[in-house]
Amino acid sequence: MVKLVLGTDEAGRGAVVGPLCIAAVVVEENKEKELDEMGVDDSKKLSRKRREELEDKIKEVVEDFAVVKISAETIDQEMPTKSLNLIEAERMAQLIETLRPDRAIVDATEAKTENVKRTLEVLLDDEIKDKVEIVAENRADENYPVVSAASILAKVTRDRSVEVIEKELGREIGNGYPSDPRTRRFLETVLKERGEFPEAVRESWVTVERLLEKVKQGDLSDFC
Repeated sequence: MVKLVLGTDEAGRGAVVGPLCIAAVVVEENKEKELDEMGVDDSKKLSRKRREELEDKIKEVVEDFAVVKISAETIDQEMPTKSLNLIEAERMAQLIETLRPDRAIVDATEAKTENVKRTLEVLLDDEIKDKVEIVAENRADENYPVVSAASILAKVTRDRSVEVIEKELGREIGNGYPSDPRTRRFLETVLKERGEFPEAVRESWVTVERLLEKVKQGDLSDFC
């Protein structure tokens, strides 16, 4: 029998605005080469245009795929009792249970990859964990075409989600990460005008907490 290989990766983990998107794709083991030949790579190394070009090609080759979006509101609700690593692992486990591969390759969320593997094995139903081999590696999105494909689907989904948020708010958000000056301007401006953040903003993030503290002090002039 041909084995099914799953790759999973995320986009938006460190963002302060918008969802965390986790994608998984399943491909027959003998078709992994097709993904490589079409030019899949870590999504961060590809332009938005190239990612969108590859999206349809990936969906044509893979046996199945799924994408989970975790909203900023949900992240804020879960963060007080869970680490971001656990929040992400829970969704990855759900994807593995849904897609039921023979082997699952995960782009590890921490340096100690064995911890990621162990966490997933604990989260999986007993029926599934006995049937699937879990592989957790750092930089799996660079080393495994099936994980690269998942990273592309996750990133495309997140890009579109941010675009929808921009249209709803009528403002440029940038990439949604604290390091982007456009995102920081958005946070400052929207808070000045509204006195609060829209639900698309992760209020549990340090960047947002610092900005809220400055509002309490009545000074946003040196926010950085």
